[in-house]
Amino acid sequence: MVRPAAGSRCTFLRDPERPPTIPFGIASFRIASYALWPFGRTTVERRDAGAGSLLGNVIWFIFAGWWLALGHIVTGIALCVTIIGIPLGIANFKLIPISLMPLGREIVPTDRPFATR
Repeated sequence: MVRPAAGSRCTFLRDPERPPTIPFGIASFRIASYALWPFGRTTVERRDAGAGSLLGNVIWFIFAGWWLALGHIVTGIALCVTIIGIPLGIANFKLIPISLMPLGREIVPTDRPFATR
């Protein structure tokens, strides 16, 4: 990997020691881990997310985000009809923001939801 010269600013990489990754794949795994166990965790926006996250979120919203959010809305309403399904329905509603725009978000425990803000 090419290292930036001493004193120069490397703006295209957040960490020059870490190679660039596939952002949509990481976002998919972030959604999957949050969907597996959403209880006791929440999502917060990362302040260091830049224009790449915005562009990626627009692409994600067009191709996948609104379908995922619509699915979470429909299944959340269906689960809230039954008494037993209410906690799972609420968990489905918690998944809507991260399924709409997952890039530039971080999952944190609810005992410190403002830790990254």
